[in-house]
Amino acid sequence: MPERRPTRSLPETFRTLRALRTPADPGFWRSPVRGARFTAVLGVVLLVGLTLLFVTGLLSYAAYNPDLNRVNDKTPGKGWLGFYLFSWPTGPHWLYRLTQGLHVTVGIVLVPVLLAKLWSVIPRLFALPPARSVGHALERISLLLLVGGALFEFLTGLLNIQLDYLFPGSFYTLHFYGAWVFLAGFVTHVALKMPQAVRVLRNGIPRGESGTPHREPDTLAAPDPLPATLSRRGALAMVGAGSLLLLITSAGRSFDGPLRRFALLTPRGGTDPGPGPNAFQTNKTAAAARITPADTAENWRLTVRGPAGEFRFSRAELLAMEQHSAELPIACVEGWSTSDQRWRGVRLADLAALAGYPDRPPGVFVESLQRSGSFRKGALRDNQVRDGRSLLALEVNGAPLSPDHGYPARIIVPAAPGVLNTKWVETLTFGEL
Repeated sequence: MPERRPTRSLPETFRTLRALRTPADPGFWRSPVRGARFTAVLGVVLLVGLTLLFVTGLLSYAAYNPDLNRVNDKTPGKGWLGFYLFSWPTGPHWLYRLTQGLHVTVGIVLVPVLLAKLWSVIPRLFALPPARSVGHALERISLLLLVGGALFEFLTGLLNIQLDYLFPGSFYTLHFYGAWVFLAGFVTHVALKMPQAVRVLRNGIPRGESGTPHREPDTLAAPDPLPATLSRRGALAMVGAGSLLLLITSAGRSFDGPLRRFALLTPRGGTDPGPGPNAFQTNKTAAAARITPADTAENWRLTVRGPAGEFRFSRAELLAMEQHSAELPIACVEGWSTSDQRWRGVRLADLAALAGYPDRPPGVFVESLQRSGSFRKGALRDNQVRDGRSLLALEVNGAPLSPDHGYPARIIVPAAPGVLNTKWVETLTFGEL
C-alpha cells in the first residue's frame, strides 16, 4: 500500500501562510540593486528629460496655431489649459524640426530610464497602510497621477510614432489632456521628493553602523537582499546602454545619409525612399488620401478667394506667374524630418495680393482635395503668409511634385508642422479664418 503523508494541522497551516511574504512585506523585494541613491539618480535624469518633453510639447502645440481656427486644434473645451505665450514664428526655418525632433527622440531615449525608475520604486506601490498621514496621502495620489500619466503619454506617443493608432479617439486630444494629468502628478511629486533626492545625492545613505549620525533610513533598499550579481553602477550602465541603443536606432529619422539607415525603429527611418528629386520621406501617400489621377488632371483648378473676388487658376497659369524658390525641410509631429529641399512656386503673399490684400496679407485658410482624415484643412497666420519663403509649391528639387508630395500644388512654410504644409491644395481663402 502507498505510504500516507502526514497532514498538517490547522495551526501549522496558518503559521505557514503567515510566513509567506506578500508584495506588501518589504522582505518580499530582495534585489540588492534597489536603493534610494539608485532611484535618486534616475529621478534626476527624468526630471531634466521630462521637463524638456513638456516644454517641447507645449511648443509643438503652439506651432499648430490652435487659436487661429478650430480645424487647427483638436481639443475642444480645453479652456485655460490651451494657453501658450507667443504666436509661432517662421524663423529659424528649422525650428519645428529641432523642437519636435528633440521631443520624440528624448521621449524614446527615456523609456529605459522610466522603466528602471518604476522598477526601483515598485515596493512603495504595495506599502501598507496606503496613507499614514495627509502628506503621505498626497504623495501617493501624486504618484498615481505621475505613473499613470507617464505610462499613458509614453505609450500613446510610441504608438503614434509607429503609426499604430490603437487607442480610442484622437491622438492629438488624448495626448494633450494626458500631458496635463501627468504634469499635475509630476510637479507635486517633485515638490515633495526633491529635498530628499538632493540630500541622498549629496550625503548618501548611512549603512546603519553604530555611531553614524541619525538620518532617515533607506526605505527602498531590501532588508534581506540576495547576493549581488550586479552593482548599482552596473545597473545604471545597463540603463544608459539601453537608452544609447534606442538613440542610435531612432534619431537618424531626422537626418539623411547613413544615420537614417540606422533608424530601424521608426517608419520614417531605415527605408530608402529611392532615387530622384522627389525621393524623400512623406507621411501620407496620394493613395492613402484617396487622391486619384482624375482629381489632379488637366481640369484641376486652384480657387483663390478674398475681397477682390474669387479666382481660379490652372497649373499652367500658376507656372506662368513669377516663381520663387525656398530651401525648407518637412518636419512631422511624429518626430521625423527631411533635410532642406529646394521648393519652387508662387509666393503666398503674391496670391494674397491677387485676392485683394496688396499691402499687408492676412492669414489664409487652406483646403485640400483630400476629402477625409485629419488636417485636410488648415489655417496659417499672417506672419506665415508674409514670409517670402512661404510658397504654393509646384516643383521640388527641379522637378514637378510627385503625387505623394502633393501634385499639382502644395503649401510649404518655414518652421511649420508638416500637417500644415497642406498637400493637393484646392482652395485658398485669405482673410477669413
